[in-house]
Amino acid sequence: MIPIEAHNLTKRFGELTAVDNLDLEVEAGEFFGFLGPNGAGKTTTLQMLSGQLPPTSGTAQVLGIDAATDPIAVKAVIGIVPELEYPPSFLSVEEYLHFVAAVRGLPDDGRVDKWIKFFGLEDRRTTLCMSLSKGMKKKTTISAALLHEPQMLFMDEPFLDLDPLIQRKLKDWLSDFVKGGGTVFLSTHILELAEKLCTRVGIIDKGKLVAVGTLDELQSSASDTNVDTGDSSNNDDSGDSEDLEQIFVRLVG
Repeated sequence: MIPIEAHNLTKRFGELTAVDNLDLEVEAGEFFGFLGPNGAGKTTTLQMLSGQLPPTSGTAQVLGIDAATDPIAVKAVIGIVPELEYPPSFLSVEEYLHFVAAVRGLPDDGRVDKWIKFFGLEDRRTTLCMSLSKGMKKKTTISAALLHEPQMLFMDEPFLDLDPLIQRKLKDWLSDFVKGGGTVFLSTHILELAEKLCTRVGIIDKGKLVAVGTLDELQSSASDTNVDTGDSSNNDDSGDSEDLEQIFVRLVG
């Protein structure tokens, strides 16, 4: 089963086409990075794929489930980390995580304590979420997304506001998760992070998917683009391979 299959996926808001006929497949065990400028359609795409936003047209299958016609079923089997974290203000960290576990019908088997410990939230477990720092809220939100041990994760800027130690710990965990057969769909502006973590990336600009591939494939694609357009202003005469930032600028700059 292919975790993500999108065909002609489109979302319009009035006269604005936020995502325009997007075709995309993401295989099991991929760490897929989804990149683009502000307003390019990254978050809108992630929300359609994860059942949070219905498409205007086109289809999206996630783990074999139609995300448009059965969004609840999609949400039941995936983990979602939104860019902005809003855990309930008047629940404590521990109460919120137990609430999420109860809603998902999970056993009280220590999984809440596991993620509280993983993210270093032991001394905040009884703190109301409204009193948490941004970083602590993000840790709580990610913990909630991982409680049910999903095999498909949708993550929108998950590393923002996290301290360097937790960033490193989460990177290592996600890398092991993918090696074990899990799949990650990561939307981010941090190109250096995407280059290090992702096995394949897609780049979207003005609602259109302009490139998809491994770093090697995108390097070749960017080089071909320069040859085709006759643009020599960005050519690198050093002979060194382009990094992802250089490729990104060439494709959408």
